[in-house]
Amino acid sequence: MKSVVFKNYLHFDLALRALNYADNINEFRTMKNIIEENSLGLLKFITCGSVDDGKSTLIGRLLFDAGQVYEDHLDALDDASKKFGTTGENRDFALLVDGLSAEREQGITIDVAYRYFRTKKRAFIVADTPGHEQYTRNMATGASNCDLAVILIDARKGVLVQTRRHALIVAKMGVKKIVLAINKMDLIGYDKNIFENIKKDFQKYADIFKFEEIQAIPIAAPNGENVAKLASENMAWYNGPYLLEYLENVQPSKPQALNFRFPVQWVNRPDLDFRGFAGYVSSGIVKIGDVIKVSSSGEKAKVARIVTQNGDLDAAIAGQAPTICLDKEIDVSRGDVLIAANDPIETQSKFKASIFWMSADKSSEYKEYAFKLGTSFTNAKLKVEKTIDFNDLQEIPNKSLSMNAIGSVQITLSKPVLLDTYSKDRELGAFILIDKITNETVGLGMVETIVKGENKTNRFDEIAHYLMPHHANPNSALKYLINWRIFAAIAFSALVWIVTKNLGYFALAILAEFILRPILQYVHYNLYYNDAKNSENDNISDGSGI
Repeated sequence: MKSVVFKNYLHFDLALRALNYADNINEFRTMKNIIEENSLGLLKFITCGSVDDGKSTLIGRLLFDAGQVYEDHLDALDDASKKFGTTGENRDFALLVDGLSAEREQGITIDVAYRYFRTKKRAFIVADTPGHEQYTRNMATGASNCDLAVILIDARKGVLVQTRRHALIVAKMGVKKIVLAINKMDLIGYDKNIFENIKKDFQKYADIFKFEEIQAIPIAAPNGENVAKLASENMAWYNGPYLLEYLENVQPSKPQALNFRFPVQWVNRPDLDFRGFAGYVSSGIVKIGDVIKVSSSGEKAKVARIVTQNGDLDAAIAGQAPTICLDKEIDVSRGDVLIAANDPIETQSKFKASIFWMSADKSSEYKEYAFKLGTSFTNAKLKVEKTIDFNDLQEIPNKSLSMNAIGSVQITLSKPVLLDTYSKDRELGAFILIDKITNETVGLGMVETIVKGENKTNRFDEIAHYLMPHHANPNSALKYLINWRIFAAIAFSALVWIVTKNLGYFALAILAEFILRPILQYVHYNLYYNDAKNSENDNISDGSGI
């Protein structure tokens, strides 16, 4: 059995890689248990905070003290420090992670830099993110998959607006534990009172952030004090853990146990004898013989096969990406989600969300945006209710979102999709908004609450989708068409009566406006869109419709 070779493994990353080659669910669990007994596993964390707080320097120093920088890298670092360094004759550890020319020239972080390292206790993936307000969207991207956040504060400046913005973003992203790394203690004479005051200032907003744990650590990153060892002389008054010690031992918050959910990414149809649905298990477990249902239609079927590149499995768990075959032919396509038959989750078309706005153009309630959640794709309209004032983190009424704003928004979708609140399910609770004209990603959102009583598809919705299947928002389009037709018909009929004073002509006008013209308009509408669709199909040559 493959799991035997891992009883005396030396490196966590080798064991982690081996999990992907387990033959079945029992072997997967055996390997997982062995690893958990010998290691605390993988920790993904982010460094964030205001510009020039020392994030890149901290990560560089952490890599150096953890023995993850090789001799040739040190030589290159020394050369780069002479050319781009900001620390005089000393090594500029920030250059280990700031690799772009623009970053080195300006001395700031622009893009997210991911670094991988390990110690005897744990493997780490760290995302070093920019602090400059202009690049806050890059910071939000880096925070989206992290278990913990290291929020840096320059001890000379204290808690800044950008510090609060970053802290709120990671809180909205579901990060429950943070390290408050108060940096540059050497530049304030290692003053304990300043450290304590900054810590109190940050904790004033604890009720808003709702972090489960805040560990404050005073550090001097360039010197490595309290980074990978305690600064016993200069900060003898501090008796907590140093940064690496805390990172090695912290236990990330465990996600809620959820039912089986499987967003379909692709319909796998290589030949006439095989049809499977490729995707990934975002939560739960699925076994052969389990009854599942399709999110969009509610149709049910049994799981007949669970196929992977290494052969069939008896079961699959969260994190695996198999192809699932069903025991009967039902309609499933990309964007659907396969869920457990007894899962009460339903498709929704109206909900409230927190949105971080990334675009320089303000949001508009009159504009329709493309909405992407997992593999689901539809259109959405926004109604902004409140935004956050980062000076005091209080909500203020507002009708639009500007760049780097976070707001409470009500969203209406053109068709229902399967979603859940972000606090319950990160996979089905996070989405992005895209400008349909420029294809720019303008917003990053988290589902907060479902608007009850307004998500059921009524008879009018069904009629609208049937009559206007090509329209992005059939419901609102049909309502507008009906209102305009009634108004136009009454106005034209009244005009005929005023001009002719003839009941016969008046009756003909009513007949034409209320019956004949709507029929002709509907026929023309469908002919127009069918011609447009045929024209588009003529240009398709990549096999995407097969």
